[in-house]
Amino acid sequence: MRKVILMMSISLDGYFEGPNREIDWHLVDDELHRDFNDRLRVMGAFLSGRVTYQLMAGFWPTADEDPAASEPMADFAGIWRDMPKIVYSRTLERADWNTTIVREVVADDIQELKARPGGDLVVGGADLAETFLRLDLVDEYRIYVHPVLIGQGNPLFRDSDTLRSLRLVETQTFGNGVVLLRYERA
Repeated sequence: MRKVILMMSISLDGYFEGPNREIDWHLVDDELHRDFNDRLRVMGAFLSGRVTYQLMAGFWPTADEDPAASEPMADFAGIWRDMPKIVYSRTLERADWNTTIVREVVADDIQELKARPGGDLVVGGADLAETFLRLDLVDEYRIYVHPVLIGQGNPLFRDSDTLRSLRLVETQTFGNGVVLLRYERA
């Protein structure tokens, strides 16, 4: 059975974006970008919310046409274009690039999606991640901790009454100081 993987970058103080949705503090160099690419190219689908999808769709479809694009950026452009995408949105009317629009996150539908053949499913986007966490649909966490304190913003993990035990299965330190923490359900 496929897994639902939450893959996000956060600051050391736990924020995935600043108070105005800024992510310019992310320390994504070629080494880290290659790691993202290697992990994402084997996925079965990208699951995102409307905002994340529109940000990605506004840049990645043609990013590899820019002569200034780094090799990892050009590589990811192809990965993103070719990967099946599911966008959860109540308002989005149309989406391109191998994308399906779904109106609601329904736990039974996610279990059915996990039972299909193919690679794992990666969740991206703040609001969608919060929904998947609230519905206890995340099987694995891949958290990239960036060595910055931004002081305020949107935390990845909101207050919850639920205790979830996890098991550390991998750590990796990158040259820029980013640390990957990979956990599975205990």
